[in-house]
Amino acid sequence: MNTPHKPVLYKEIIHALQPRRGGRYVDGTLGAGGHARGILEASAPDGRLLGLDVDPQALAIARETLAPYEHRIHLAQASYATLSAQLKTLHWESVDGIVLDLGASSMQFDTPERGFSFQHDAPLDMRFGPSALQTAADIVNAYSESELADVLYEFGEERDSRKLARAIVKARPLHTTGELVAVIEAVSPRRGSFGRLRTVHPATRTFQALRIAVNDELASVAKTLPQAVASLPVGGRLAVISFHSLEDRIVKDFFREQSKDLINPPYEKLYEVERKATIKEVNRKPILPSEEETKNNPRARSAKLRIAEKL
Repeated sequence: MNTPHKPVLYKEIIHALQPRRGGRYVDGTLGAGGHARGILEASAPDGRLLGLDVDPQALAIARETLAPYEHRIHLAQASYATLSAQLKTLHWESVDGIVLDLGASSMQFDTPERGFSFQHDAPLDMRFGPSALQTAADIVNAYSESELADVLYEFGEERDSRKLARAIVKARPLHTTGELVAVIEAVSPRRGSFGRLRTVHPATRTFQALRIAVNDELASVAKTLPQAVASLPVGGRLAVISFHSLEDRIVKDFFREQSKDLINPPYEKLYEVERKATIKEVNRKPILPSEEETKNNPRARSAKLRIAEKL
């Protein structure tokens, strides 16, 4: 089986985590195992890695990719939101580095029957793994018009959320990506002024919003970051790749908050530090893919990497 997934910002991740022999590492979004393989190679001969993914298809591919290192890896079908519990199971009190590559993977977009892409007609599914409580079809067909509009606006930053929600409710039931795309294009045509094709497909934001809602992505990220920092020793590093502003904002705000001393009470001459900063930001501005990487892997173009080091 050939690995269909190109790990984004691969060199930058290895440089960020600085894997060493004997170290312990976590890839919380294992995917096809590209980042994990690099970490295991750099931490040879005895570095160990815990790989997590809710997607059984991804785990099967990663298990094959990482077969040469099977005596140094632990793989689990689980969300990174369960990080602390997973480490406890292995009796790992801390790990030296953690990588999170957020969002859907290339292999998920490239598997039409999973419903992640608006470019293929398929069932409205969009689940990262079988543990998700609902599918995109459940949301599209069961949510009220106002609830649906809120999902499209909050998770997709869709300006036409109310108009789209009204059209979707009117067209229900919808069972396939093709049916949903047809409704969206009727409201927001692919061609704009003077008959020009829009740069971004009008279904892009709606599909993003539904995928985030189905997999509870933003809440999972917010829940995981404190666990990740708590799992690191002094000098340990957390590297997070995000692909849209909603994810990046959560990571950026958390890193900024945790890198400052918390003063209580504020603005008084006599005060005490209630909480010392727990991390330092290795890079104040996110690291972006090189021009060469985006040329070879267009899906990397929106990636942003933020790195924090435990104090």
